[in-house]
Amino acid sequence: MAFDVSRRTVLGSVSCAVLAGGATAAARTAEADREVLHEFAYGDVQLTSGPLAAHYDEIHAHYLSLDNDRLLKVYRQHAGIEAPGKDMGGWYDPAGFIPGHSLGQYISGLARFGSGTGDEACHAKVHALVAGFAEALARDPDPYAGPGAEKSWAAYVLDKFNVGLIDAFRLSGVHNAAELLPRVIAGATPFISPESRDRIGKKNPPYDETYVLPENLFAVADVTGDARYQALAVHYLLDKEYFDPLAGGQDVLPGKHAYSHAICLSSAAQAYLVLGEAKYKQALINAWQFLELQRYASGGWGPEEQFVTPHRGALYDSLLSTKAHFETPCGAYANMKLARYLLRITGDAKYGDGLERDIFNTVLATRPPDSDGDYPYYSTYSSGARKEYYPSKWPCCSGTLAQGVADYPLNIYFHAADRLYVNLYTPSQVRWITRGEAVVLRQETDFPAGEKVSIRLAMKHPVRFALNIRIPGWVGSTPRILVNRHRFKTAAGPGSFAAIERLWSNGDTVEIALPQSFRTVPIDDLHPAVVALMKGPVMHVGLDMSGEEQWHSIAPAIGLKPLAHSRQRYIRGNGQVFVPFYIVAGESYDTYFQSA
Repeated sequence: MAFDVSRRTVLGSVSCAVLAGGATAAARTAEADREVLHEFAYGDVQLTSGPLAAHYDEIHAHYLSLDNDRLLKVYRQHAGIEAPGKDMGGWYDPAGFIPGHSLGQYISGLARFGSGTGDEACHAKVHALVAGFAEALARDPDPYAGPGAEKSWAAYVLDKFNVGLIDAFRLSGVHNAAELLPRVIAGATPFISPESRDRIGKKNPPYDETYVLPENLFAVADVTGDARYQALAVHYLLDKEYFDPLAGGQDVLPGKHAYSHAICLSSAAQAYLVLGEAKYKQALINAWQFLELQRYASGGWGPEEQFVTPHRGALYDSLLSTKAHFETPCGAYANMKLARYLLRITGDAKYGDGLERDIFNTVLATRPPDSDGDYPYYSTYSSGARKEYYPSKWPCCSGTLAQGVADYPLNIYFHAADRLYVNLYTPSQVRWITRGEAVVLRQETDFPAGEKVSIRLAMKHPVRFALNIRIPGWVGSTPRILVNRHRFKTAAGPGSFAAIERLWSNGDTVEIALPQSFRTVPIDDLHPAVVALMKGPVMHVGLDMSGEEQWHSIAPAIGLKPLAHSRQRYIRGNGQVFVPFYIVAGESYDTYFQSA
């Protein structure tokens, strides 16, 4: 296997410690032991209706419809073989910003959609795209698609190759994808910095994000059975500049490039799960706390793709200085992954609250892509804003949109020994095996439009387990829970899981009422009177309010009434209409208001 690392110190003392860890199977066992909760496989959970299912189906169909020849064209051109298909344009073309940069993410998203739905067309497309990429790689060992411009982002693109081939192998059964991984990494090695280099801000070099590589390099080691890739993952962990100070309680986020340092936290999560070093777990917990100081009401962060310094009014200032408030599909993907990792390693329901807020107000709220490379990128929270496409076609967010939406099912349910967790409220079902019994849980709800959730269980034989229901932190008190129409009393309060442990039988039901009321969230601590309007987990915006004044006065608890014959739309006596951000289409909207 070609793997030239002679110019590095990668396989020195680092590898000795890593290789002493034993076989991959033993590492997987240790990883499972460090998890409090476990994710379900993609195929175990199905979205059945509701806004998440509609978005999931729309994005699934969109990526399935992309033409294979177009996606492979730049790779075939680079390899000097026949390259049919229309030019992609934008970032993707040879003359673009990063030629072919998102192919791995498209493959990854399609494999996840295929695994989640059983759609053989998705799996067939994954097989075809991997075969086309392999054909080009056989002609030219350089895995990149351009003459050199994208080499300044070599690690950034390699990470996408890695996740695409990993998911193709694991989820779509493309066996030669595992064989391609060492060849792709070897071909990329000459273009990647031998040391992990930090990136400061949006415009300051170095640009390449070597520190995002470890998460998927740990997976490469698992897929290939070669521990040298685990050594490489350890080598690229951004300890000195990032994880060590975070673990020590130092907020080092301000000034850093927002998305890459958020997605980088997934590498710390894998480092904890695989290596067992407690500092990485603490770094994640502290990073979440520091991110809470960075967030808009939507859950997004990073105006102009840069973390701000808290307690200086920077978020308020950003409302007046930029329209680029949150790099949405990319940032939402990083948010969702971080929250899921924290749920897995802590079991704390507050991370479920974060997942809920992020999904409903960020990626779900983006403008739908078109077939010609126009994709959502930034969410804008300033006055009189509209949802827009990014100026260049096929940007980075076109890749994370596929992956993030395909991951919707992973966020809804979790499990542990004899425990099943309901984390999100959306129409769906999950299949779970406990004590040798297959249990199917089906959830019906019109949440977040409504407040009622109904759960029905199906099984052949009675089985004892604990059903854990997340009580959102935004509810004022413990909600009403009925088990088979009888009131269930629990000491669990908002921001925790209520455990219902009993012998369950076929047809048992659980009903939950989640009362929602309007409340406000300030933009930052220096401007407590500039607020966004929330109902439950959902951010509401005012439609077509621009042109009168910068901040409209609002008293959200007074005067808002449901609009007649319309759900999720509210009107005040002066005619102002408020709707959930995720249902806004082409209208202009205001997100923040002066509280009255």
